[in-house]
Amino acid sequence: MATPLLAPPRSAPTPVAGRARRRPSELTATDIGTIVGCALSAIALTWLIFARLTEGVGWFGFGVVAYLTFVVLFALVTTDRLGRLVAADRVATVLVSTGAVLLMVPLGFLIVYIVAKGLPHLRPNFFTEDQRGVSTADPSTAGGGSHAIVGSLEQVALALAFTVPLGLTTAVFLNETRSRFRRPIRILVDAMSGLPSIVAGLFIYAVFVIPYADSVKVFGLHIFGYNGLLAALALSLVMTPTITRTFELVLRLVPDGLREASLALGASRARTVWSVVLPTARSGATTAIVLGIARAVGETAPLLFTAFGQTLMNTNPLDDPQESLPLFVYRYIREPNAEIRERGFVGATVLLLIVLSLFAVARYIGRDRSRQKTRRITPIFARSQESST
Repeated sequence: MATPLLAPPRSAPTPVAGRARRRPSELTATDIGTIVGCALSAIALTWLIFARLTEGVGWFGFGVVAYLTFVVLFALVTTDRLGRLVAADRVATVLVSTGAVLLMVPLGFLIVYIVAKGLPHLRPNFFTEDQRGVSTADPSTAGGGSHAIVGSLEQVALALAFTVPLGLTTAVFLNETRSRFRRPIRILVDAMSGLPSIVAGLFIYAVFVIPYADSVKVFGLHIFGYNGLLAALALSLVMTPTITRTFELVLRLVPDGLREASLALGASRARTVWSVVLPTARSGATTAIVLGIARAVGETAPLLFTAFGQTLMNTNPLDDPQESLPLFVYRYIREPNAEIRERGFVGATVLLLIVLSLFAVARYIGRDRSRQKTRRITPIFARSQESST
């Protein structure tokens, strides 16, 4: 029996002589010089046309024309140097980066403005006191907003308790099953994504508060009156489509090979989802939760019809009106007195700090631990190899 001939190993393709191989995303000093040169040339050409050859336009028109000129010059120069493929990649990078900057500039301005207005009047007593005994004649540093902080945290926590299991199971149903009901449920989720937040508050108000507020009590509590529980229900209606769609997109990113390998080993589909798909999508699930929190934590309109708000501490979300930071800001920011408006800016500053803190905690919990495990295993493996040799 003749032995089969072994095919020779494939050799890596040799680069073209005189030209080093590069990735399209790599930037060199020449590339940076090209960007700067094209930008300066675009500004000079635009200035020449507007200042010398025409009567000129405003600064907005100047900026738009200069930017378009820069993109055209950059595309031409990059195509001549590196080819059409790299030029298309660089131009797309410039356009995406420009869009990101245009979004970040107003956001950064808003954050700086709020912090600059509220931080000088923020005192430690804001986290420990409520507005008991505070009048309109008192300075902005009198009293605090502990009742609003507690109310916001309780309402968002309850809304997450309602929304995360529902959003996760719905996303798993939409992505991991082949049911004929997937299409109508996806249409329903998409329709809820465009639901105004005030409609969610009006829905809870019309369904629970109007018919049952004065007539129904549970264990002596006004469950269906103004309270934090109904506020959490309204917020959950706002959060559900965001968390569901984000969960679904994250589950789609899980490679099908992992599912096929688990099913090939004899695991059921439910076991595959629980033990393979969900742990793989853990970081993305954390992002979905953060997006849901960001979507609901600053909502004011649903709380006007559910939590209603008050100036005193109420730690029981099941009974009596409860304050929240959005209601706190809304109440004080529209007052004519400057000192009272400063309390609203303080509340807005604290709200920003809470959102950033929750985002940091969620990212830490959902961080990728596989790299840490690899770093721990690598020294052990290296020591075992040394001992064996």
